Amino acid sequence: MGNIMAGLQEAANALSAYNQVLQVTQNNVANMSTPGFAKQTQSLDASPFEPPSLWGGVVAGAIQDSRNDFAEQAVWRQSNILGQQQQLASSLTSLQSNFDISGTTGIAYALNNFFSSVSAWAQTPSDEAARQSVIENATDVAKSFQDTANSLQQIAQNTDSQLQSTVGQVNSLVGQLAKYNQAILQGATGGDSGVETGIYSTLEQLSQSINFTATKQADGTVTIALNGTTPLLVGGQQFPLSTSLASSPSPPATYSQAPPNAHLIAADGTDVSAQTTGGALGALLQMRNAILPQFQGDGNQPGELNTLAQQFADRVNSLLTSGNISDGPPPVPGVPLFTYAAPNSTDGSNTGSNIAGTLAVSSTITPDQLAPISTGPPEVSNGVALALSQLANPTGAADEINRLSYMQYYGKIASSIGSQLQSAQNNVQVQQSLVAQAQNQRQQISGVDVNQEAMTAVEFERAYQANSQMITILNQLTQDTINLLQA
Repeated sequence: MGNIMAGLQEAANALSAYNQVLQVTQNNVANMSTPGFAKQTQSLDASPFEPPSLWGGVVAGAIQDSRNDFAEQAVWRQSNILGQQQQLASSLTSLQSNFDISGTTGIAYALNNFFSSVSAWAQTPSDEAARQSVIENATDVAKSFQDTANSLQQIAQNTDSQLQSTVGQVNSLVGQLAKYNQAILQGATGGDSGVETGIYSTLEQLSQSINFTATKQADGTVTIALNGTTPLLVGGQQFPLSTSLASSPSPPATYSQAPPNAHLIAADGTDVSAQTTGGALGALLQMRNAILPQFQGDGNQPGELNTLAQQFADRVNSLLTSGNISDGPPPVPGVPLFTYAAPNSTDGSNTGSNIAGTLAVSSTITPDQLAPISTGPPEVSNGVALALSQLANPTGAADEINRLSYMQYYGKIASSIGSQLQSAQNNVQVQQSLVAQAQNQRQQISGVDVNQEAMTAVEFERAYQANSQMITILNQLTQDTINLLQA
């Protein structure tokens, strides 16, 4: 009789274990599309051998998690690079739109029209309409430089806003992780797969913005470090990031009041901008502190746009002031056509390196003050006008920038941006494939396979039914034994 009762107990234990297997299977199927979820498996352990009972049986063991940290980190790593390249492509697209090389808009269009107008002026140096056309086209050149400079300033401001927004998102995600850690420390979620799912889903989102290391502690909490060194989360305590705008102290700024660089500041006040290169945040810092200053200038460089504006204006002014408006007597010397505020000017008109933004045609010049006569010897009545027209295709170093014509130098600027944009766009395509590959590998390791879960459900449903039948038989056997004893 004792063995029959032991059999009933073991059968009941088996039913309970099979029921837990089916519950885990159901949970897997229900959460197969939940971000951060990893397939779980209910383990079954053999019942201990305890004579005189010889029934044996199974009991439910620990629930096993199929999550693989190496697979998770591979997804984070590729997502981090993808986030960086996507942000770079977006930022460079905005920048490229200001440097049209088709010759139909912008600086290139204005320069072409200016060279055409001085060429026409050289044909009829005393013609009032030709001179007026030169001034009008010069005004368009100045305006195109101003517009481009203003657009670059707007892009810088937009980048600053994106930096603040991205840092806010990073702090928010780390804040969510801090709440998960606090729940774990309070012991309210021991063994709760929902917490684990939330942690890994949040970490994957975080990887798109920053490069970090995530370390699982013995108490179950996750420690997050930016770039592997700067703590963002330890236990339940968060260390938020912030941004600031300031000129770099070293080397000393050449342009003392130029637009400042953006800085990423850790919770302890440490500047971690230089170490932050990955994810969207790293791309924004690169755009703000490296790419834009190349063209816009900063405290330590004038910027290629300002270099082009200054050298073009200086050369045009030099040619005009070297000539004469008329022979006189006495001869009337030429006057400058362009003006701009000098860098670090004491009157505050240009305290940085914004030459392009202050370039303008002299407000006092009139068409009859354009000097077409080169003094020679020999004197040439349209020599200055001819020299100006030759700036389109220079033959001497005085009319070039780094051995390039003004149009070629402008093309070099546009080409540099286009090359960086093309590289970023190509990298986006490559990284999208690598992210998909990493996610597929993770899916193979820890994802839910509906077919496999269906097979498990069918298998244990049949085992459940067989075990139920065993209980029915044991129940009948017990009843028969009792009847015999009563007889």
